[in-house]
Amino acid sequence: MKIYNTLTRKKEEFVPIEEGKVRMYVCGPTVYNLIHIGNARPMIVFDTVRRYFEYRGYEVNYVSNFTDVDDKIIKAANEENVDAAEIASRYIEECKKDMEALNVKPATTHPLATKEIGGMIDMIDTLIKKGYAYDADGTVYYKTREFKDYGKLSKKNIDDLEAGHRDIKVDGEESKKDPLDFVLWKPKKENEPYWESPWSNGRPGWHIECSVMAKKYLGDTIDIHAGGEDLIFPHHENEIAQSEAANGCEFAKYWMHNGFLNINNKKMSKSEGNFFTVRDISKKYDLQVLRFFMLSASYRSPINFSEELVLAAKNGLDRILTAIDNINRFMENAVDAALSETEKENINKLNELKEKFNEAMDDDFNTADAQSAIFEMVKLANVSADNNSSKEYLATLKEVIVTLLDVLGITAEKEEEILDEQIEKLIEERTLARKEKNFKRADEIRDELLEKGIILKDTREGVIWKRV
Repeated sequence: MKIYNTLTRKKEEFVPIEEGKVRMYVCGPTVYNLIHIGNARPMIVFDTVRRYFEYRGYEVNYVSNFTDVDDKIIKAANEENVDAAEIASRYIEECKKDMEALNVKPATTHPLATKEIGGMIDMIDTLIKKGYAYDADGTVYYKTREFKDYGKLSKKNIDDLEAGHRDIKVDGEESKKDPLDFVLWKPKKENEPYWESPWSNGRPGWHIECSVMAKKYLGDTIDIHAGGEDLIFPHHENEIAQSEAANGCEFAKYWMHNGFLNINNKKMSKSEGNFFTVRDISKKYDLQVLRFFMLSASYRSPINFSEELVLAAKNGLDRILTAIDNINRFMENAVDAALSETEKENINKLNELKEKFNEAMDDDFNTADAQSAIFEMVKLANVSADNNSSKEYLATLKEVIVTLLDVLGITAEKEEEILDEQIEKLIEERTLARKEKNFKRADEIRDELLEKGIILKDTREGVIWKRV
């Protein structure tokens, strides 16, 4: 299995730190509003990476944080005149709903920055003691030049960075010893949440949060660190500087970054009027379509979101799901017969296509080619499966296609959950049917509800129901 490593700018064979296990950290969202479809791309991409590792038999410890203290959260809280914690808590829950709708598996751990402040203070203290950081009137800065490998991820030269910073005057940063130094801890301002520390009552800088959470939940050295390409510099570069200086060892062996998402070939922005949340898209499309679309290109490439391209993804996904529906229909009357010679040949073709899927995913998670392999399986199913097919052949076709779709996070068969209001309406209809002595319709409704996992019980007080 090969992974393109941003650190080395080449594909490398994946060799885990611990055999059979993957330690993976993915930078999560800052929770001050509903997530947009740009946020959704890394969630979908790296959830798929995780799913493929699990499909290949790895045990994955997948950590993805929520940044729940930040200037944007504080601004939203002040605008609503509520605590920042209330804003963060609200949008964490909304984010989790969107992730579930996108079929993104919950992380092994979803740490919150505000719950890890003690670890951040400890790491900052370590950096000060090792000579990598300094306290300037309550603000703690990281001494960027002290870390000799600074720029190794982004390939930025520190002297070029200094030239770019030379004329920039940032308010409140006069106490910096070097314009390239970045904040580890900052004193509180009015109407801001704060924590006590040896340097001031304040809060951590953004970069230190991920260094501490990765260390706590995954260890000093992790297998994979991932996120959007906009995080390469300065966020991930600063994480490396902090973690490797504090821990005295390599921080992450492989760095993975997804490309940007554009809308009709333009950068998504509210000012352009092309800003869409996941909720906006869900009103128009099943979010499985969004997920399938996101995986139709290399995760490292920019992807262009347009009505035409999403519709093409919808049509492609519909073609796959229709093929599975047809297989299910054929299976209803299929006989338990031995595989025919033609069916055996087709299963060999199916296994070759499965290997094609695996080879695509082994090549830096090439989901576009993996989708192509599934389309070829669907074509095989469409021309070879019919009412005369054996049950074993149909079951084999279905199992392989459904399993590989699951690796991509696509659910082939959704159980439609009947809502409470629908149940009550059907019970009312059944009660009316019984009063009118239409027992046939009453029994039909009872059977319909039973099929959906609802048991009815007639009592003196009326009909009661429960799910099984």
